[in-house]
Amino acid sequence: MLNLTRLLTGLSSEGDSLRYAPRAARCMHGAVEGLGPVVVWNATRACNLRCLHCYSNAGSAAAPDELSHSEALALIDDLAGLRVPVLLFSGGEPLLRPDLTELIAYAADRGIRPAVSTNGTRITADAARRLKQAGTGYVGVSLDGIGEGNDRFRGVEGAYQQALEGIRHCLAAGQKAGLRFTISRHTVGDLDRILQLIEEEGIPRACFYHLVYAGRGRGLRSEDVTHGEARVAVRRLIGAALDFHRRGVRTELLTVDNHADSVFLYRYMQEHLPERADAALAMLLNNGGNRSGSAFACVDWHGRVYPDPFTRSRPLGSIRERPFSAIWNDPQDSFLAALRDRQPLLKGRCSACGWLAICNGNFRARAAASGDVWGEDPACYLTDEELRTEGRPLTGGCRPC
Repeated sequence: MLNLTRLLTGLSSEGDSLRYAPRAARCMHGAVEGLGPVVVWNATRACNLRCLHCYSNAGSAAAPDELSHSEALALIDDLAGLRVPVLLFSGGEPLLRPDLTELIAYAADRGIRPAVSTNGTRITADAARRLKQAGTGYVGVSLDGIGEGNDRFRGVEGAYQQALEGIRHCLAAGQKAGLRFTISRHTVGDLDRILQLIEEEGIPRACFYHLVYAGRGRGLRSEDVTHGEARVAVRRLIGAALDFHRRGVRTELLTVDNHADSVFLYRYMQEHLPERADAALAMLLNNGGNRSGSAFACVDWHGRVYPDPFTRSRPLGSIRERPFSAIWNDPQDSFLAALRDRQPLLKGRCSACGWLAICNGNFRARAAASGDVWGEDPACYLTDEELRTEGRPLTGGCRPC
């Protein structure tokens, strides 16, 4: 996750203490030293929408034998013992789980910051108040386009208006909330209108996700934007972050799931904001790029553990057989060990890249969808010339101390 606003303007936000802490990239078992990973929990498979790109292959009903309430409490207790800083309740649609606010409150009481990733259509005024009262730190609402464009992508007519109302209900209740937008061939044409909406609605945070080919999206590489379109989109977001800052619009913009953005941003700053470029590079080196399997983890509705929400072909174990903490800290897990020291295994353009210390090979899930988990990430839009660091070797970075 790349906070454009933070790096471009210096304005910090709550999550930056995890993203850019000194030496964070060297932590092999957590987000920063002394803490566990950020954990995404797919609390249920049930969802009321049918999104084209759903990484979890959600369905209209809950999966048989999903984690019970008591099993969920035990998971939260274990995560608290591991000092997990953030637990992201996702799905499916997490608001379809009847005990969601009880579990959010329990996580908050155990010292974990709860966040919710939702399609927003179930957030009534009352639901927003209950989320706030339970101690929810943040609600991310997905909007993939404006009006009918969002509804086509999400598979249900009227989803756009319901999601927008969900955001409005959260903000009216004093619940911090933001917008999540996936950049794809179907949605990129609405990027400017989404930025306009963010300003008009006073939405304080917006995350722009690059498409990851997983779940229902596994065969959707053809639905991704071209490398040229990705560059234009990221450049537009850089311009929007600077423009918002100049005009006093209090919205932070972030990009997610493509660490080529870090290199693209740094090179932009070298040319256009040289006075801030070195500070930005230092933060990017602290972050270390993609850290699936070290700073991030995922647990599904059956308790299976994965290195991240997208890498589902390589389950690490089940919390029904042993605790998450034991799975996460297992020195015998060869795949986790490989992810945590992946750079010698990378192939193709990734193996020759001079920016591994701020990218770390990008998303292994996209590489795996192309046939080799250690192959190059097909969504890297940098040119061969840009892969060179012009005399500044920036490999390494994520190796253990």
